Amino acid sequence: MDFSAVGKKIKELRKQIKLSQGELAEGICTQAQISKIEKGDVYPYASTLYLISQRLGVDVNYFFDIGMTPRLDYVEEVIYQLKLARRNMNYTEMYQLVRTEENNPLFTQHTKNHQLLLWHKGIYQYEVKGDVGKAVSLIEEGLALTQINDKMYSEREIEMTSSMGVIYLADRQYEKSYATFQDALLHIKSLPHVSDKTVKTRLYYNFARLLTRMNQYDESIAYCQRAIKWCLEQDQLYLLAELHYQLGYNLELQENYTEACTNMKNSIFLFELQKDDRFPAFIRKKLDSWIEEKKIEDDLTIVHLNR
Repeated sequence: MDFSAVGKKIKELRKQIKLSQGELAEGICTQAQISKIEKGDVYPYASTLYLISQRLGVDVNYFFDIGMTPRLDYVEEVIYQLKLARRNMNYTEMYQLVRTEENNPLFTQHTKNHQLLLWHKGIYQYEVKGDVGKAVSLIEEGLALTQINDKMYSEREIEMTSSMGVIYLADRQYEKSYATFQDALLHIKSLPHVSDKTVKTRLYYNFARLLTRMNQYDESIAYCQRAIKWCLEQDQLYLLAELHYQLGYNLELQENYTEACTNMKNSIFLFELQKDDRFPAFIRKKLDSWIEEKKIEDDLTIVHLNR
């Protein structure tokens, strides 16, 4: 643990919000102790560090990460860029980032950062190379770096497990996918707190997709509704459009075209709200065919907007 790096960050944050050492110390410790902490001469008790973090407005784990990871700002930027590339399905760009960092000691000599690279290598192996075995092997290798037992998974480990479920789903290995998603769902329930709210959204959405493939429409609808409720509770748009489409698709398969139509319209609206033009035309075409086949009435004002 690099005590001096933690001390420097405490000093930097304190100055940003214009607190004196005495003001930061009030009710926590002495001003002299704050001075020693900032110089890296001493390391505070966990309880003291927690109170300092609360006063500075950051998560206490931020300080532990700084102490364990040199150049945390750089590492966090790489993590963010990998997440962005993964979500936007820019797998070549994602792999270029991995290749750039795979000989960087910040990643090779840090377990969690090395795990991150193995996870994204695995995703690349499936999405670009189509190699299911290699993809799963790399992700499992990454999981083995941090998994002590099967009783508790970290948020990252749940994401990685979910990624394997998605790979099995895409490869039509539905039973393996089901077991893998069930594993992730079991462990996300055990987490006392989820930092990245989209992890649960993504897990519910992909499990709902699998259930549709397995003709379990009612169960898929339930997970779509659960995910939509979660998105609304967390004030997030991420995957909300896709969830409304998946819900509508299940209802279509059950020949409930009226309710399917409502959800399809919601999906179009949400995609367009986010300036995502990949899917609205496809959904409009589907709804137009329903009108022609007299499955629904031609009252879909929203469907005809911005054509």
